[in-house]
Amino acid sequence: MTRLLSHPVRDHGHRPARAALVQPIAAVLTDRIDDVAVAEAAARMALVRRVPLLLIAVVPPHVGRSPLGPAACPSVRAVLARAMPKVGPHATGCIPEVFHLPAGNGSRLAAAKQLLALAGRHRAPDVVASRRGPHGLDAHALIEAAALRGGPFVHAIAPAAWVPLRSPST
Repeated sequence: MTRLLSHPVRDHGHRPARAALVQPIAAVLTDRIDDVAVAEAAARMALVRRVPLLLIAVVPPHVGRSPLGPAACPSVRAVLARAMPKVGPHATGCIPEVFHLPAGNGSRLAAAKQLLALAGRHRAPDVVASRRGPHGLDAHALIEAAALRGGPFVHAIAPAAWVPLRSPST
């Protein structure tokens, strides 16, 4: 008796599991003092989820692009170097990325939408940003843009508290 063609053959052998795509935690670094708090909060989130960090360095539009990769430009290296002491000990891994601010006077949410699209291309479900930032890239603008376009969840980090320097007691 022959098998009917309408019933496919079921192969019950072992199939290798599909490797899940990594979903990094994105940290928006805007070359401000708040970058350290943003990087530290993002590193803690990445450590809990065991995923790498997507470090997005925001640079002005006139900063040149390097053929050697996103982290080769000196101004980008300076932004990333400020955050690396807080990220390095966690050993989660880092993905450096550069976001060039749009030239001209676009709408308030134009830069936020472009930055969220960059995070979306890396499949980042969470974006960590400072409450204060460049025009259109603070956490409030990112939250509004994410709500309008259905983007990732945005975590707002409070600015780092200022602590006065103390002289050593003698």
